[in-house]
Amino acid sequence: MKNIWKKITVVLMLLFMAYMTTAVNPVLAQTPQALYDKAWKLIDTKFVDRTNNNQDWGRWRHKYDSVIKTEQDAYVAIDTMVSSLNDVYTKFLNPKEYGEENDSIQGSLKGIGVQIGVRDGKLLIIAPLEDTPGEKAGLKAEDEILEIDGKSTKGITVDAAADKIRGEEGTQVQLLIKREGEENKLYKITRANIELKSVSTKAPKYAKISPNIGYIRLSSFISKNATLEFENALIENRNKDGIILDLRSNPGGLLTNAIFIADMLLDGQTIVSTVDRDGYKETQRSTSKVISRQPMVVLINAGSASASEILSGALKDNNRATIVGKKSFGKGLVQEINKLPGGAAMHITIQKYLTPNGTDINKKGIEPDVEVDITAEDVKAERDPQLQKANEILTKQAKVARKR
Repeated sequence: MKNIWKKITVVLMLLFMAYMTTAVNPVLAQTPQALYDKAWKLIDTKFVDRTNNNQDWGRWRHKYDSVIKTEQDAYVAIDTMVSSLNDVYTKFLNPKEYGEENDSIQGSLKGIGVQIGVRDGKLLIIAPLEDTPGEKAGLKAEDEILEIDGKSTKGITVDAAADKIRGEEGTQVQLLIKREGEENKLYKITRANIELKSVSTKAPKYAKISPNIGYIRLSSFISKNATLEFENALIENRNKDGIILDLRSNPGGLLTNAIFIADMLLDGQTIVSTVDRDGYKETQRSTSKVISRQPMVVLINAGSASASEILSGALKDNNRATIVGKKSFGKGLVQEINKLPGGAAMHITIQKYLTPNGTDINKKGIEPDVEVDITAEDVKAERDPQLQKANEILTKQAKVARKR
C-alpha cells in the first residue's frame, strides 16, 4: 500500500512540474530579451528588402543579450536595430505610441492635426488635416519644421517629432517653420482633441463651382469611417453631372480604405498591384459594385501621399478621371502593423505597390494630366486655379454629353 501511494505521489509531482512548465513558458516569452528577438524575427521574415539594407541581419540577433534588462532597454535596442534599415516607414512603436495610433484609426487624437515625414534628412509637414489647429494656424504641405519648442529637429525621427508635437488639449507647441520663398516663421499652436472627419462635401468659401458639379474633399484615409463617409458623399452627389475629388494634402492612411473607395468608382478594373520581398505580385481588382460612373476630376499636390496615390493612380491609369494639380509626394510602399508583447507594435514595410499600368511611384509621385500651380499671389487673393480648372473640365464634358 505504501508503494502505491509513493507511485501516486511521484505521478502527481510529474503532473505538477508539467503544468508549471506550460504555465511559465508564456511568461518567459514576454521577457525583454524575447521582445527584442520577436522584433528581429519579424524584420527577418517580412521586410521588403531581403538584404536588409545590404547588411548581415544575423549580427543584430544577439547583439544586446548582455545589456537588455528591462522593457525600456528592449525598446531602445529595437529602435537602434530598426534604424539600420534606413527606411523611415519601418518603425517601432512603444505602448504609448501604439495607443495614440489606434486612437487616430478610431477617429480621434490629441495634437495639432498634421501629418509629418522625413525626406532627405528634413522634417516636413506632409499635410495639415482639415479643420484642425495646424491648418487654422496656416501650416502647409512641404513646410519644413526647423525647431519644436526651441529645440532643433536635425537628425530627429518621425516618431520622436510626433511625440513632441502631440500633447494634452489646451497646451501649446511652438514650431519654427521654413517655407520656400519666405522668411522663417514661429508658429504658436494650441493643441486640441481632434475628431477625424475624413470627408467633406462643402467646397472652400471662395470656390466658384458650377451648381451641376459636385465636390468631395477626402482629407485622410486613416479613420475606419472613411469609406462609409465617402460612400455617403457619392450618394449625396449622385445627380450631379460630374464630381471633383479633392485629394490635395491628403497624407494617406489605410491601404484597405484606398481599395474600398476605388471599388466604388471602377468597374472590374485593376486598382493596384503589390510586390513582396520574394517578387510575388498580387493584383487587386474592383468588384463591379460601382456607386458612381459620373465624370470625375481628381486634384492632387505635393502633400498627396500613399493611399492618395494608390487611388489617383488607379483612376488615372484606367482613364476613369482626369488628374489636375501638381506631382504627388511619392510614397509607394506598404506597411503592415505587427503587434508585440506588452502593448508595443512595429510598422514593417512589406511590399511596394504599382499602379495598374505597372508604374512604381516611390520617390517619383503621380504626374497630373493637367499641371496647374497655385502661387503665393493666388493664396493671398483667395484664388484656387486648380479647383477652377477642374470645374472647367467637367463643365465642358457635361455640355458635350448633353449635345449627344
